[in-house]
Amino acid sequence: MKLKVKLVDILTGYKVVLLNKSDAMNFGVRPHDRIKIKTAQKDLTAIVNITDSYVEQGEIGITPTMKEIFNFQIGDTVEIVATSIPLSMEYIHKKMAGKSLNQKEIYTIIKDIVEGNLSELEIAAFVLEQQFLGMNTDEIEYLTRSMVETGEKIDFDEPAFDKHSIGGVPGNKVSLLIVPIVAAAGLLIPKTSSKAITSPSGTADTMEVLAPVSFNAEELKGIVKKTRGAIIWGGSLNLAPADDLIIQVEHPLRIDPTSQMIASIIAKKHSVGIDNMVLDIPVGAGTKMETMEEAEKFANLFVEIAKRLKITTYCAFTYAGQPVGHAVGPALEAKEALEALMGGGPTSLFEKATGLAGLLLELGGVAQENRGQEYAKEILRSGKALKKMREIIEAQGGDPNIKPEDIPIGEHVASLEAKADGYVTQVNNRSITKIAQAAGAPRDKGAGVVLHHKIGYKVSRGDTLLNIYAEKESKLHEATAIATRTMPIIVEGMLLQKYPKFGGKI
Repeated sequence: MKLKVKLVDILTGYKVVLLNKSDAMNFGVRPHDRIKIKTAQKDLTAIVNITDSYVEQGEIGITPTMKEIFNFQIGDTVEIVATSIPLSMEYIHKKMAGKSLNQKEIYTIIKDIVEGNLSELEIAAFVLEQQFLGMNTDEIEYLTRSMVETGEKIDFDEPAFDKHSIGGVPGNKVSLLIVPIVAAAGLLIPKTSSKAITSPSGTADTMEVLAPVSFNAEELKGIVKKTRGAIIWGGSLNLAPADDLIIQVEHPLRIDPTSQMIASIIAKKHSVGIDNMVLDIPVGAGTKMETMEEAEKFANLFVEIAKRLKITTYCAFTYAGQPVGHAVGPALEAKEALEALMGGGPTSLFEKATGLAGLLLELGGVAQENRGQEYAKEILRSGKALKKMREIIEAQGGDPNIKPEDIPIGEHVASLEAKADGYVTQVNNRSITKIAQAAGAPRDKGAGVVLHHKIGYKVSRGDTLLNIYAEKESKLHEATAIATRTMPIIVEGMLLQKYPKFGGKI
């Protein structure tokens, strides 16, 4: 069947095309089936969506992304032919049956994901298998190597360092302090980050408030050559490209399986030439690792996979009983990070950032063992880290003179007030995350939450416990409803309970 190319300006999955309902019926395809598109340059496989309004009979709808990647010309005629179900689906079914996969089978799945031969539903099946059935150590290694081998690689010709967090604790903007501290000490730290999956803001989301984060490999090398550091989005580098396609599926499912998390982190680090890294594992209620036992089990597995790919890794278990600092959400976190670099900011942010940076300084041999944090604090207090951060912002195309007050935040604001006198005894990470996401974070940069009181703070009735910021009034209402329902901050008096109750016998 020959069809005329039409541009359809909609957001949809990678390598997805639209067919008219009548053409689809005549051709014998249903939604999510595959077709092969034959072009003058090459053949490609695409997933079918069906419509009776966006494209007419005789047309094939191509998204702007596909037009750019495959150089489609509007009005050109292409031929579509039937194609078979990829072999990788057989391996996905094998894993569904509880059987282990070998290296070739996992590579085939990852290759088909990258080449667009699997639909988002089929990728979701692969992710859910990992969530509920898990993977053994060898399978995780195969998954990691497959993700590396199906993308590009970068080599900086010298030892490169990085810090990464598995996430799970809101407000974790420490990389915006760590990178300039480590770079100011002379170590090479090309920080690549994913955008948020389950959190209100990933490092790339927060940095994007201050400067662009999308660069190709040569641009990244140029930035790092100038500044010794960078904070960019890994998805623009074509490093382990399967990861970003899988993340698109994980995001609506709100899951991040252990095997996929480990493979994702290590594949990206290996692809960008990282030799040494510190992994931040937040531990506490409402995080990915709620107990030290879980955290230690994860760390052992992570270090083993990293060792197999020749990355020296140290894991740092960090307190995560409440958000890091007071701000949650891209713009709010960027403001707080700048304030900390300028000598202000909350103690929790200062201590965590310098602690993790100190481990990297020790790993890089520029600080003695157990003296790294002290050196990191010296770099931060001296203003060297702020100067370096401004260099990085400028090299990435941002305004190096930006001040915290220059950063716009959501204009719609609501407050949650204390109902009684007492002390803050609990801050619920999951609740804070849900509130910030409902307010619009991370997509709406100015959305999020600011906590005015954390665990141990004394409060009086009517005090503001937190502010919710949103760019859209409708999202503010939704976030406020969640805050009222979930009680993100618990205030209790020193007297917890009376016994027996009044009227009882003593």
